Parts: sequence; structure tokens; C-alpha cells
Amino acid sequence: MKKKIFAAVAGNIGSGKSSLTRLLAKEYGWDAYYESVDDNPYLSDFYKDMHRWSFNLQVYFLSKRFRDHKKIVESDRSVIQDRSIYEDAEIFAKNLNKIGKMDDRDYTNYVELYKVMMEYLQPPDLLIYLDAKIDTLLKQIAKRGREYEQSIPRDYLEQLDVHYKEWIGNYKLGPLLIIPSDEVDFVHEKGDFNRVLMLIQAKLMEIGWEG
Repeated sequence: MKKKIFAAVAGNIGSGKSSLTRLLAKEYGWDAYYESVDDNPYLSDFYKDMHRWSFNLQVYFLSKRFRDHKKIVESDRSVIQDRSIYEDAEIFAKNLNKIGKMDDRDYTNYVELYKVMMEYLQPPDLLIYLDAKIDTLLKQIAKRGREYEQSIPRDYLEQLDVHYKEWIGNYKLGPLLIIPSDEVDFVHEKGDFNRVLMLIQAKLMEIGWEG
């Protein structure tokens, strides 16, 4: 039986990752590692000029996530992480390169750095993927009211969604739980959260976490 668990929550912008991370950390007494958003020195500039700031932003995220991932693996406590390091490379940097917002030279450099990092990282014991439609993402982005996010175009979210579907469809690093989250309000509805919790609890038991 596992005494320690390392879980990560993955999903597109606005899918509810941070909220689920917070709720599960409280429910199980896990330590929580959140995505660097409010203190991110590049994020606001990035949404104003993606081509200029894409490489800077992605390297910042990769560096921060690598440090967090290393701390998580070395810790003797159970941890839940808001967004995994894999999403930085497999989703966001890849998409920026494909849509011409990160040039090939920078992208190649970035991918090589990512590959080196992967050699030193132990994958999560469980990856939880929140699968939400674009309309749901847009509604939740508007609801949380972060100013720099309000200009995110629909087609950018759609492009990310394509990469997420491809990545999740090929994910082989460890146990995976996909939660359809369009009709579920686990933040405000206790019944919805309990249903999500039952799915997660069953998966945790399956992989041998004793709780």
C-alpha cells in the first residue's frame, strides 16, 4: 500500500484545475502546489504579444514546474499539483510553435531542455484530467474575472483542446482518470463534488493508496 501519493490535475484553461486541487488538498490533507499565475512576471505581457513573450513564458513555467516536481518527489508527504510539467511542453509550447507564436529555433531549444529534465523526474502516481467543452471553459474564464484572460480567443482554446486530446489519448506514464466536467459544479454543489470524489477514491484504491 502507498503511504504517500503524488497526484496531478491536468486540463485546459478554465477547466477547474485550481479549484479541484484546493478541494482535494482539503479533503485528504494533501499538500497543494499551484500554478504560478498571480506572481508570474510574463503572463500579462504574453497575452498582449504572444510571439514576443512565448519563449520567456514557457521557460519560466518549465523552470518553476521542474523545481516543484522535484520537491514533490523528494517530500515524504502526499501532494496534489495544479497542472503538470508535461502540459507545458506537450500542450502549450507545442501549440505556440504550430500557430507561429514561437519560432522553430526557440521551440527546438525548449524541447531539448524539456527532454533533459524528463530524465530526472518520476511521473505522478495519478493524473486527473478535467475534460471540458470550449463553451464551459469560456464561461468559467469569464466568471473568475482575471483581466488578462478575458482576451483569450476561442480558437486558441480550441487549438489547446486538440493537443490535450492527443496527449491524453497517448498518456502512458502512469494511472489516468478522466473526469467529464461540463455538467459538474464541484465548487458550489456538494453533491457534484461527492460524485467526483467517489471516482477519485475508487482510482486511489485501485492504485493502492491506503489513505
